[in-house]
Formats: sequence, structure tokens, C-alpha cells
Amino acid sequence: MFFIELFIGSVSISFKEIFNIVFLGISENEANTTIIADFRLPKIITAIVVGIALAVSGLQMQAIFRNPLAGPYVLGISSGAGLGVAILLLSSGWLFNETNFSFLGNWAMVLAAWLGSGIVLFLVLLVSIRVKDVLTVLILGIMFGAAISSLVNILQFFSDQQSLKSYVVWTMGSLGGVTKSQLAVLLPSVIIGLFLSILSAKMLNALLLGENYAKSMGVNVLKARILVFAGASILAGTVTAFCGPIGFVGIVVPHIARIIFRTSNVFTLIWGSSLIGALFMLMSDLLSRIPGSDTVLPINSVTAIIGVPVIIYLVIKKFKFES
Repeated sequence: MFFIELFIGSVSISFKEIFNIVFLGISENEANTTIIADFRLPKIITAIVVGIALAVSGLQMQAIFRNPLAGPYVLGISSGAGLGVAILLLSSGWLFNETNFSFLGNWAMVLAAWLGSGIVLFLVLLVSIRVKDVLTVLILGIMFGAAISSLVNILQFFSDQQSLKSYVVWTMGSLGGVTKSQLAVLLPSVIIGLFLSILSAKMLNALLLGENYAKSMGVNVLKARILVFAGASILAGTVTAFCGPIGFVGIVVPHIARIIFRTSNVFTLIWGSSLIGALFMLMSDLLSRIPGSDTVLPINSVTAIIGVPVIIYLVIKKFKFES
């Protein structure tokens, strides 16, 4: 999939030249080098990183909430990032003005999304300290997300047409807008999130059998929640900040990993979900390109088209099994 993605594009480049550019750093055509090094390769790496991040964060949420339909955005992280971007893009100068942060370039939107996600994470962690029931935390996280979405709708209602269009384009998700400098931040952030996920794997395996069992095994449930929420939020929040909200990957991929690897061991599923998540995003990016045209569909729409049938199949299969 990596090489197929490099090979396919509006400009035809031979496999030999792609190999020379990627692995040897040589090319007879400078334009082809620019296309591969500055456009196709960063987009492919972004797709791989995004797939890994969303898949692992979704796996963590499903494990800690013991809910097969939980995803990386159930705690309102995506909504928080959306609020940060909405305030930046839709306030039309009465609260913040995007032009005031023009010196930050594309980083203004990224930092706004990070700030929004961080505020929601802080609220969820405060709730986790006081509330012992993890399902109650899940419900409150969904309520945070709903409240934030309402605020975003109000901002949309009062915004001008140009600002509204910019925000709507961001919500569709994109892999092609991530530059090399942004990728240099996205990649380490995801690595940190993965490291926290691996640290929490043993705790999550115990929590799969219930909090009482985990406590009897010596697991600090509050510490486990904070570690899992922090890891998942870094993964999902960073991806949302750079690429916009991309749905269904975090819900669907962990189920596919369980089916293929036939295990519920979180440590094994982290690596399995990472591999399948990367492949899922590469396939989605490939399908987003309309054959014979330079038009590229929003990645969020493609992941939904692929993900919804899988979720429906899983729900029906579960219903038949329980019946």
C-alpha cells in the first residue's frame, strides 16, 4: 500500500524513479522529486500515523469502558478541538481574530485545537477523581461533547459565510494539508501517546475483568484512568488538531484486530490495531481519489462509508449471538 500510494497520482512517475527518490535520494527530474518528497511521501506518512493513533486510542476507550462501540472521541476530545478551531475561525473578530495570529501560520489552528482538547481532558480528569463509576464518566464525557457541539453551532449561526466555509472544510478532515514541519510535531506526539498506551496495557487487561478484580490485583484504578485518558487524548487530540476530526477508524479497527488475532490481550491488540489502522487509512486515502480526476474526496466521508457497514455488521452479529 505504501508503494501503491507513492505510485498513484495525477502525475505519472515510474517505479524506478520513485525508488531512486525515496531510497537513494537521486532523480533526473527535480519536479518529480518535489512531488514525491514534498507531497506524496508526507501524506502517506501522515495517513500511517493517523491510522495508528486513532486505532490505538479507540482500542483504549473500548477496553477501559468495556464498550465495543466506544471510540477515541467519546470523551469529547474531538468536540473540544472543534470548539478551539471554531472560536478561531468563526468568532469574526468579536472574540478572537485569526489575522491576529497570522504570524503562527497553520499552527494557529493546531494550537487552538490542542487548547480545546486539553480543556476537555482537564474536565474529564477532574470528574474521574470524584466519580468512581467508569460508565458515569463515559456518560459525562458524551454530555461534555454535546454541550460543546451546541456552542459550536451557536458560533456557526453568527459567523460570516467565508469563516463558516473554512470551518466546514476543516471538519471534513484532510491528510494532504500536513506539512513537513507539522509532521515533525505530529510524529513525536503520537509516539508519546503510544508509549503511554503500552504502559497502560497491563492495567487495561486487568480492567477488562472489572474494576473490583483489577483492585484485587493491585491496580490503582484512578491512576489507570488518568494514564489511559491522557494517552488516548494525546493520540486523538493531536490527529484532530492537524487533520480535523476523522471518524469510525477508532471504532472499527480494534474489532477487526480482535477478529484477525483472536485475542483480547490489549498489549497484542495495540500492535495489531496499529498495523490494521495504518492499512485502513492508506486504503481510505487511495479510495478518496476519484479515478481520472484530480478531485480528492474528504477523508472523513470515505472512512464513514467504509466504517458504517462494518459497525452495522458487528451489531447484527452480536444481536444474533445473544439471541
